[in-house]
Amino acid sequence: MNDFWNQVFFSNPIKKYAFVLGAILLALIIKRFISKIIARVLFGLIKRTGTDIDKASFVKLLTAPLETFLLVFIIIASLDKLHFPTELDFDIYEVTSKKIVHAIAATIMICLFIWLLLRLLDFVALLIKQKAKAAGDIKEHQLIIFFRDFFKVIISIIGILMILNFAFEFDVTKLWTGLGIAGAALALAAKESVENLIASFIIFFDKPFTAGDVVKVNGITGNIERIGLRSTRVRTDQKTYVTIPNKQMVDSIVDNLSLRTQRKAEIRLEISLLTSSDTLNELIDSLKKIVTKNLIESFSVFLNDITSRSFLINVDYFTSTISQDDFNDLKEQVNLEILSLMEKLKIEVAGANADVRVSNNPANR
Repeated sequence: MNDFWNQVFFSNPIKKYAFVLGAILLALIIKRFISKIIARVLFGLIKRTGTDIDKASFVKLLTAPLETFLLVFIIIASLDKLHFPTELDFDIYEVTSKKIVHAIAATIMICLFIWLLLRLLDFVALLIKQKAKAAGDIKEHQLIIFFRDFFKVIISIIGILMILNFAFEFDVTKLWTGLGIAGAALALAAKESVENLIASFIIFFDKPFTAGDVVKVNGITGNIERIGLRSTRVRTDQKTYVTIPNKQMVDSIVDNLSLRTQRKAEIRLEISLLTSSDTLNELIDSLKKIVTKNLIESFSVFLNDITSRSFLINVDYFTSTISQDDFNDLKEQVNLEILSLMEKLKIEVAGANADVRVSNNPANR
């Protein structure tokens, strides 16, 4: 029996293959169990902090990468106990097959490790978002998403450098030297991207606007839906989706409509010159009563100008920061009351009679 286990195939005895196979089978059996235990322990620790986080979301984020990482780690660690078969030892362009296998194994391990880190980063971001939500600080969500994406880029770059160093035995310091030589060309090519990246940090630290705000920039008005590393996405009032580079959002004049303290409505009445001064006085007094409403905080009604065509009356009023629908309803109500008042006082709009006379002139037929 011992002779059977000591028989050598591909430079390794059968007992070593059995050990590797047993380790792989054990990994397949316990990977989910161990992953769930780790996830539950972490979830229990998080729950003690008082954070209300969904268990299903938590397990979904961590269990899959933990399972895969544990399985592949045990498989590669077990296979490493075997001697590389001399029958499979060959060269491809002066690169041995053993180095190729080593590079593949190292790449897989590093990729899985980076994947696990990215999932952990998603979990941390989810945890912070839950705390911000519990505190009622909804606008901080976009800041969390931004830094999550930023650190994901950094971790991915580190992962690529690790693959070059450990899998392909490439001296990373030479890469930095090469980048220094080609730095001018790279800086010129990436100039816009770097400017947009810096602008994104300015936006988040200076906070001229946050996700959810209504802004007006470069003639575009809409809701800020997302602030990314390179650009800001705006849902316009036409329901289109506009992408604006962050550099423009910093360099341009941005009108944050969500931060206004009042809403303003303007009415310009051009009254016929046939209207008497007494009627004008009565109209102005009545207009002041119309704009004295609960939602209107301040107003001004006055005879602004007398032209060769009309009397110009300005009606300006400011409301509290009510919703757009409520503001439109109020404007409609005020406008209808003004029309009713003008009908009651038999006041005509400037040019109305002239238009009628022109249309009824036989010479124009």
